[in-house]
Amino acid sequence: MRVDRYEIRRNERLESRDAVKAARPVRRGDDGKGVKSHLASVLPYFLGLSQYSDKAPFDASMLVHFRKRVKLELIGQLNEAIVQQHRENDASKPEGTAESSDSIDEDNRDDEPPSASNAGQLIVDASCTPADIRYPTDLSLLNEAREHTERILDLLYAQVREQVTQKPRTYRLKARQQYLPIAKQRRVKPKLRRKAVGQQLRYLRRNLAHIDALIAAGASLAQLDNQLYRKLLVISELFRQQQWMYQERQRRIDERIVSIAQPHVRPIVRGKAGTPVEFGAKIVISCVDGYVFLEHLDWNNFNESTQLPEQIERFKQRFGHYPASVHADQIYRTRANLQYCRERGIRLSGKPLGRPKQSEQADIQKQAQADAAIRNQVEGKFGVGKRRFSLARVMAKLAPTAETTIAMTFLVMNLEQLLRQFLFVFFAVVLSQEVFQFNRWQRQWRDPQCALAAA
Repeated sequence: MRVDRYEIRRNERLESRDAVKAARPVRRGDDGKGVKSHLASVLPYFLGLSQYSDKAPFDASMLVHFRKRVKLELIGQLNEAIVQQHRENDASKPEGTAESSDSIDEDNRDDEPPSASNAGQLIVDASCTPADIRYPTDLSLLNEAREHTERILDLLYAQVREQVTQKPRTYRLKARQQYLPIAKQRRVKPKLRRKAVGQQLRYLRRNLAHIDALIAAGASLAQLDNQLYRKLLVISELFRQQQWMYQERQRRIDERIVSIAQPHVRPIVRGKAGTPVEFGAKIVISCVDGYVFLEHLDWNNFNESTQLPEQIERFKQRFGHYPASVHADQIYRTRANLQYCRERGIRLSGKPLGRPKQSEQADIQKQAQADAAIRNQVEGKFGVGKRRFSLARVMAKLAPTAETTIAMTFLVMNLEQLLRQFLFVFFAVVLSQEVFQFNRWQRQWRDPQCALAAA
C-alpha cells in the first residue's frame, strides 16, 4: 500500500491545534435542513417578497403568458434599434459594404448604373428553419390520429356510461396489427401503401362517427383538456384532407397538415440534393454590413422574389437611401423586380436577360464572380444560424414561440457581431501598447546610455 506523504501532512495540518478553523466534512449529515433554513431567509428577497411563503408567487402557466409577450415584432424592433444605435455611434464607418466589384463596368441591357444618392449593398436570401417533428407520412399520421380518437372515445364514454350500455367498438387491436407490418417495411409498394391508408381512414372515420354519437347521447367535450380538444379539431381537418387525397388519388393539397401536435407546420419544397422537402417556417433575411435583419417569416410556402420591393423600401427606411446594388439569387431577377430596380438606379446582381454580346462576355462573367463572392455572406449567416444556433431544428412547439425563437437567434447573432468588433478594437489597442513597451525595453537593452538614463 502506497503512503501519500502529502495527504498525511495535510491531515496533520488540519487536525493540529494551531489551525484557525477545524476541518468540516462537505456533507453535514442533517438532510439539508440547515441549508434550507438559510436559503428560506434569503431567496424570497430576490423574488421581490418581503417574507418567506410556502405558496407559489404565481401559477406555472403564467410563464407561458410572459413568454408570449415577447413577440416577433418586438424582437425585430429591438434588433433594428441596436444596429441603428451602433451605426450612429460609429460615424466613421460607411453605410454599406462598398466593395471594389461595384467599379466594374455595369453597362448591361437591363441594368442601369447606380445613382449618386444610392449607397451600400443589400444581400437577401431565403431558407427554411425545420421544426422538431417526425418525418410525416400519410400512414403514420392516420395511425396517430386513430390512437388519439380512441383515447377521446374512452373519456367520452365514461361520461355517458349509464345512458349508453354498450361501448362503441373501435377495433384498435386489429387496426394496430394491420398498421405495424407496413410501417416496419423499408420500402413499401404503392398498392400496399394505398391499402393500408384506406384501412386507417376507415378506422378513423368510424371513431369520429362514434364521437358524434356519444356527444348526441349527452357527453360533453368540455371535460376534455385544451390540448386534447385541440387535437380533435386538427384530426377532423386531417381526415378531410387525407380522405380527399385518397379518393382523388392526389399527393398534394393546400394547407396540408403534417403534424398533429404542430398543425401550423407546412412542407416547404427546397429542391436541394440532401433535403428536397423540409418542414418548418420559411424565412427571408437581409444582410447589411454583417448585420442580419429578418425581413419575412411565413409557415406557408411563398415565392421570395415578390418580397424584394418591400425589402428595398425597408432598407431606405433604415438608412435613408436606396442601396447601390442588390445581391440575390437568380429567382429574384423577374421582369417586375428588374423594372423596379431600374427605375431607382439599383443594380440587381445576376445574369442579364437575353443573349449577351460577345464583347460583354468577359465583363459579365467577372461581375458574376464578384457578386457570388459578396452573396456568400448571407449564406454564411444561414450556416452559422443552423450549426451554432438553433435554426437547424426549432424546438418550440407553438407558432408564436417558434417565431420569437427564430427572431431572437438573429438578434443574438448581431450582438455577437458587435462583441466581435469591440473585442477586436480592445485587443488591438492592448497589443499595440504591449508592442510599444517591448520595443522600448529592447532599445534600452541594446543602448547602454538609454539604460543608464532609465536607471
